[in-house]
Amino acid sequence: MTLDAEVTHVTVRVGLNGQVPRCQHLDLLVAVKHGLPECKQCLALGWVWARLLVCLSCGWVACSDDSPGGHAKGHYEETDHPVVAELDPGSTWRWCYVHGRTV
Repeated sequence: MTLDAEVTHVTVRVGLNGQVPRCQHLDLLVAVKHGLPECKQCLALGWVWARLLVCLSCGWVACSDDSPGGHAKGHYEETDHPVVAELDPGSTWRWCYVHGRTV
């Protein structure tokens, strides 16, 4: 979505059939092995996480924003690794921090 300087015209860029454009960050991913199914930062602080995410750029495992620490987002902010996936067998959920949406 783009806004002009006066915020009077809104342009939404979408793909065919109203679909949002494909996230180009998916094209940059390679197969990585993930670390242990734990958030090391939460363990060090004695916190419990709600859900674990794995960085699809390097395999780092950390807690989601649903958790007190939100360490997966912190990993993105430190590394610029854009896409994470839920570390749950059978899950196909992926999130792109750059685009702020599921991919």
